[in-house]
Amino acid sequence: MARFTTLFSSSSGNSTYLGTSSGGILVDAGKNAKQLEAALSAINVSPTEIKGIFITHEHTDHISAVRVFASRYGIDIYASKGTLAELRMQGHLNGKFNAIPIDEKGAVVAGIHIAPFRTSHDSRESTGYTAVFEDGRRIGIATDTGVMTQEILTALSGCDAVLLESNHDVWMLENGSYPYYLKRRIRSNLGHLSNDDCASALCRLIQTGTTRIILGHLSKENNRAEIARQTSVSALSTIGAVENRDYILRVASHDRPDKMLIF
Repeated sequence: MARFTTLFSSSSGNSTYLGTSSGGILVDAGKNAKQLEAALSAINVSPTEIKGIFITHEHTDHISAVRVFASRYGIDIYASKGTLAELRMQGHLNGKFNAIPIDEKGAVVAGIHIAPFRTSHDSRESTGYTAVFEDGRRIGIATDTGVMTQEILTALSGCDAVLLESNHDVWMLENGSYPYYLKRRIRSNLGHLSNDDCASALCRLIQTGTTRIILGHLSKENNRAEIARQTSVSALSTIGAVENRDYILRVASHDRPDKMLIF
């Protein structure tokens, strides 16, 4: 039985929990160790149950807690070679825990097979992850990508559940207060997915068997939960998919854990 929820999801911090009744893993560890411990406590998971932390990339909102949290509980971390090199250069790897490179073959941690796939972001070597549980359930996580590549779509196809970035509403971004260079960066192929891009991808994924959707990494300045939700629900309705019949959809909270999906 798979357990899946976001602990927090935004430009100020990201972490996702995946597990079973006997333990689990985190994808990313943003914010700080105290906040991460509190978030785990809120979903009744002890930090000692975390058997590995899988890092998507080296940006602060994804790795702030890594050094302290992994050191405190002796947790192995996994990431691409490029991401580990960046973490080492920035001083996040202190030798008090194992830092393990992960390639396309993946790794089995807490009884879950985790495999990376490349994403398109302005970082050293960013990845998303797919997780396959012992009962065959599959979960995919793809945030921080400026474009939905065929590699990402292939990796996510057939997943029972996905966490997919729905970062910004294009109109809000273009008419907001961000400077031009930042707007350009966000909308580039190395930036973040818009609501429309996310919705388009979901229309393809739901036809491969995805029935549980979490929209994540929403911008606090350039998006609203109701806008992101409605964009995806409207797009899915055009292919005949009806919410709460063909799929369930949630929008991840910026700064607190959401209700656990158990399936």
